[in-house]
Amino acid sequence: MRSKLKTMQARLNASGHLKRLGRLFSETVLIEIDGDEFYLTFEKGALVSLEAGPSRKTPWRFALRTDAAALTQFWEPRPTPGFHDIFGLVKIGRGRIDGDMLMLVKNLRFFKEFMALGRPQTGADQ
Repeated sequence: MRSKLKTMQARLNASGHLKRLGRLFSETVLIEIDGDEFYLTFEKGALVSLEAGPSRKTPWRFALRTDAAALTQFWEPRPTPGFHDIFGLVKIGRGRIDGDMLMLVKNLRFFKEFMALGRPQTGADQ
């Protein structure tokens, strides 16, 4: 999973569009997959740090918790209904979002598009 997140980091840092969307977003986010924790630190729309957990000392603003199988389906080129969106994962009981919901909602488009970076690139994306 760490290699997938590193790939997403490289794609984010190469995307001017997403950097503009996230230019006001400087927070740490927890992604928990099957109990494995990853702390993603964003600075002005760039992912500057990716640390594996668990860590009780690392503060995070909001968390996305899911299982690896659901995330694999989420990252398919054309995900099935329920797996197409982070809130879809929550609705079907395969994900949970904790923490500062207002911060997530203020930066929702940026975070959703960041999470979608795990999907294979198409010709239009490159």
